[in-house]
Amino acid sequence: MVKHLERDLDRLQHDIVELSRAVEQAILKAVQALRSRDAILAQEVIDGDTGIDQGENLLEEECLKMLAVHQPVATDLRRIAAAMMINVDLERMADLAEDVAERAIALTKVEALPVSDRLERMADLTTVMVRQSLDSFVNLDTRLARSVCRLDDEVDRYNREIIEELVAGMRQRPDLVEAGVSLFSATRHLENIADHATNIAEDVIYLVEGEIVRHNPEAVLKEKC
Repeated sequence: MVKHLERDLDRLQHDIVELSRAVEQAILKAVQALRSRDAILAQEVIDGDTGIDQGENLLEEECLKMLAVHQPVATDLRRIAAAMMINVDLERMADLAEDVAERAIALTKVEALPVSDRLERMADLTTVMVRQSLDSFVNLDTRLARSVCRLDDEVDRYNREIIEELVAGMRQRPDLVEAGVSLFSATRHLENIADHATNIAEDVIYLVEGEIVRHNPEAVLKEKC
């Protein structure tokens, strides 16, 4: 029974890593489509979301089956619980990548409004958070996970600044309101992707340390010796 559980846990790890790679690629493509106003690339992201949804369903079924068959405890139970939580966040990140891609397509149909330097930096930081949160899971690295959590404040700051910038710009140029609203939406979607990356990082801390740190900033930032 123990060998069967270890085998199933290894397969679960492999499957969630594969799903995370697909989600990461969707986010990278969506950001690139937004920057370059590339409707073809954006459509690739939209078309690929169904496969990610199916992957999420299979992972959930796999986790539930393992809970029923093996009735795991302690660390093994935490691994499966963390995988289920991460699975949900990955699916939501993929949905948000699709939303960004839809905004990229919308921007190809209106007067061009340049992507600001702040939005470029926010997009870069968000993709870094996604990569590092997934790396922290693969390597069970709580230091890296906590680093991801700290970066979320910076993304939130960019989000506020970009929205203020867009609102001011739309007031001055009412003819750019449609483009401004699309960029406004894309900015919010990126901020939400960063939030889900933070959730994954917090799940890694739970998996390794056995402590639930969501909604507890002090616990997130306090590193165990």
